[in-house]
Amino acid sequence: MAVTSKNFGNAPDGTAVMLYTIKNDNGFTAEVTNFGAILVNLLVPDKDGAIADVVLGFDSVDGYFANGSFFGSTIGPSANRIDNASIEINGATYQLKVNDGTNNLHSDEALGYHKRVWNAEPKNDCVVFTLEDNASMGFPGNKKVQVTYTVTDKNELKIEYDVTSDQPTLINMTNHTYFNLSGHDSGSIEKHKLYIDAFHYTPVYERLIPTGDLVPVEGTPFDFRIMKTIGDDIDADDIQLTYGQGYDHNYVIDNYDGSVRKIAEVEDPVSGRKMAVYTDQPGVQFYAGNCIAPETGKEGAAYKKRSGLCLETQAFPDSIHQSHFQDVVYGPERPYRTTTIYQFYN
Repeated sequence: MAVTSKNFGNAPDGTAVMLYTIKNDNGFTAEVTNFGAILVNLLVPDKDGAIADVVLGFDSVDGYFANGSFFGSTIGPSANRIDNASIEINGATYQLKVNDGTNNLHSDEALGYHKRVWNAEPKNDCVVFTLEDNASMGFPGNKKVQVTYTVTDKNELKIEYDVTSDQPTLINMTNHTYFNLSGHDSGSIEKHKLYIDAFHYTPVYERLIPTGDLVPVEGTPFDFRIMKTIGDDIDADDIQLTYGQGYDHNYVIDNYDGSVRKIAEVEDPVSGRKMAVYTDQPGVQFYAGNCIAPETGKEGAAYKKRSGLCLETQAFPDSIHQSHFQDVVYGPERPYRTTTIYQFYN
């Protein structure tokens, strides 16, 4: 296994941007760029051995300059929504970007980690991306950030995050890749089947901030403990689905103990491709791509509502304001380290 690279265009400031290819002997291939530490392409064999790209994105770096749907993005320092775009740490209040109603969403759409040019170090089976973040976007702390993409001979894409900060700060990173196991240009994911190992989810207010409750999924459209077709209940008469325009909710991983283990599985009946998700995080945001704006993606593909789905491993949204949620404050004595694996088979 080896990593190759080629030019992917130039950043807005003229900096050269590269696309790195990591390929195993099975034809399983990930392509990542140092602009935003973004996953651009993921080539996966189907039940007949045919290869298709199963993630949404763009043909060149230019498409990622706007990227309103965050295709493939490394989100940081904080993913998901923060109530009132404000946080308090050790008695000090920090104002963040207001960019989602009254909320903060994904840190900053213009200055977030998905819009930075990272340093890149290709190795035998991985690419290590690093950057330094000097207390930007309102978040305290000078941070050293590392994200490593690794391809294994088991058709796994492993994503490892490692962040240190010189003072206490909020860190809750994720990857915002949209998957369509039929192929990125295959239309809706509503016929995909999904399993999530969660007896509870965190319901939200209308502005998609968690209420703080952990509600059983049993007897609701949110029950994926037995694999079911995503489209079966996505438009059910449920106020939570109305708020999210479909599924856009955090699931509470059962028996969470901090170890890396399987927490979800997706299956495409058409291609036979399957994806298992492993993580050491306590939650996963299942987003069914309800708000993808119509736009042209890779190879001229017409992306639109529900063209892809996200399984964003992370701490619960707005944990900074919920004392009974996970502690998302990290600092000199507590580095941030987490792993997520997407494994593909058929």
